Amino acid sequence: MITVVGTGTAAAPAESLAGAELVVGGRRHLEAAAVPADAERVVLGPLAPALDIIERHHDKGSRVVVLASGDPGFFGIVRVLAERFGPGALDVRPGVSSIAAAFARVGLPWDDAVVVSAHGRDLRTAVNVCRAHPKVAVLTGPGAGPAELGAALGRGAGAAASGLVAQFPAPLGRVLVVASDLGTGDEHVERVSPAEAAARDWGTGVSVVLCLDESRALGAVRTVAGPAPAPTRWALEEDAFTHRDSMITKFEVRALALARLGPRLGELVWDVGAGSGSVAVECARLGAAVVAVEKAADGVERIRANAAAHGADVQVVHGSAPDALAELDDPDAVFVGGGGRELPGIVAACARRARRSVVVAMAALDRVPAVRAALTDAGLDCDGVLLQSSRLAPLPGDVTRLAATNPVFLLWGVRNPVYREGVAQ
Repeated sequence: MITVVGTGTAAAPAESLAGAELVVGGRRHLEAAAVPADAERVVLGPLAPALDIIERHHDKGSRVVVLASGDPGFFGIVRVLAERFGPGALDVRPGVSSIAAAFARVGLPWDDAVVVSAHGRDLRTAVNVCRAHPKVAVLTGPGAGPAELGAALGRGAGAAASGLVAQFPAPLGRVLVVASDLGTGDEHVERVSPAEAAARDWGTGVSVVLCLDESRALGAVRTVAGPAPAPTRWALEEDAFTHRDSMITKFEVRALALARLGPRLGELVWDVGAGSGSVAVECARLGAAVVAVEKAADGVERIRANAAAHGADVQVVHGSAPDALAELDDPDAVFVGGGGRELPGIVAACARRARRSVVVAMAALDRVPAVRAALTDAGLDCDGVLLQSSRLAPLPGDVTRLAATNPVFLLWGVRNPVYREGVAQ
């Protein structure tokens, strides 16, 4: 058996190391442990060489002990060991995870937290989860610590775009709880704003950062752990949103737009020319981080009101596209509404930066060729439909007629290679 010991907030117990002929772990774990004098020590760095050494000892029947932080089965080394040697070869002895310890230090339950690892991974997923969810634990790593997380969360705040200001909240009321050296004499837990986190050098002792909306940190009693369940309904009726003179994406159009956008946790969606923000709010309800861009001041307030009414986290940029897009992080998907003469240029700017897809809704036939060209010129595969629907409407005498809605063109462009469930094919 390969014994995997999670050290938790203390050194590995001596009995777990007794008789070990090979002990593998981080330098601080090895220094703190009672490693037998005659045992070979391997300091974990690149995994491949360490796994080869473990395999040689394992094949000889030697007693191997692997030291890890916290619970090694949670974003830890158990996965790679099980893949290499099989789960049956492992004797896993978990300790208290850094996530559980961090939440304990601030007195919060974490069954409703979303946990995301930025250790050795792209930070953008963690950033987007933090934007979209009120309680997140981020496992950090080199180049993906509190400073980088804080800087990314604050990106766009106060950025000028052609004289207009990208008006972000700070951001969405989030606070970062930075936990350093948990379980040691140097343990330190500190609440800071994203801007304060970005301005600090945090050293190497940080292993987890909590990103919290403290007004919603307790939340409701849950049956299923993790992020909140997906909404039971989407493509909500127009009267679910405040809007001006029926200037809102109709629910039939919104339903297909959402299907082509595919908003989900860990991704970023732009709603450009957001109007009432109905598409932005629905994308946020489905788990995505969302930025709504709107040039009208009353529209900005309307979007914020609609987001608040639905409990959705939407960052709102007051400015005109494409200039107002310059300081924003690249999106996974973009929805573009409206039909002015600037539309093809806005679509082109969005299509150049979208990682996955762009969806455009417009009423004017004349705009379709130029918008289609903007999508294809950016390397996207383009398709589209003309949506025409008739809704049931009551008539006197307890009878019903069909009331036609205005036709809308919906075009979408999809980036190649084709994505299936988030995996590039």
